[in-house]
Amino acid sequence: MESLNTCNWPGNDPLMIEYHDNEWGMPLHDDQKLFEFMILDAFQAGLSWKTILHRREGFRAAFDNFDVVKISKYGEDKIQQLMLDSHIIRNQLKIRSTVTNAQAFLRVQEEFGTFDKYIWQFTGGTTKYNHWTDLRQIPAKSAESDAMSKDLIKRGFKFVGSTICYAFMQAAGMINDHMVYCEKHTAAAK
Repeated sequence: MESLNTCNWPGNDPLMIEYHDNEWGMPLHDDQKLFEFMILDAFQAGLSWKTILHRREGFRAAFDNFDVVKISKYGEDKIQQLMLDSHIIRNQLKIRSTVTNAQAFLRVQEEFGTFDKYIWQFTGGTTKYNHWTDLRQIPAKSAESDAMSKDLIKRGFKFVGSTICYAFMQAAGMINDHMVYCEKHTAAAK
């Protein structure tokens, strides 16, 4: 299933290949999808992306398809219900931070019009293309993710350290870290 013209990190996992081929590194400007990636990346902290991706549908069901307005209003009963949901990562701090982040996300939308307009400022409104030939070259964070993390924390977001922000930037196509030999390295620019 793995092609010679693709990044090798998805391995032969069909879900990881689908994600690599159709989402990762593709410029994203939809606020709901940006919120979804932000939440999923926060849950990934300390875990593999494969673990999160294989529970993505469970997260969508548990978190009202990542409806930011609904999540911003979750109370203690809903948090306790989520703590019992085996289809997601049952980490209380991460679940509570999802509610906090939804509230902060809405404040950013109110201030900037869209979260998209706010978040893309960290790469000057365009995708930053890296030219890696080996996975070991990809950094865990960058000056851009450091700046994003600092600003998100200032705005009340949780689980948004620089490493999580860098993963988010990769997922949202703000940074293209496809290997230079991967057909998606240049396809994302089209």
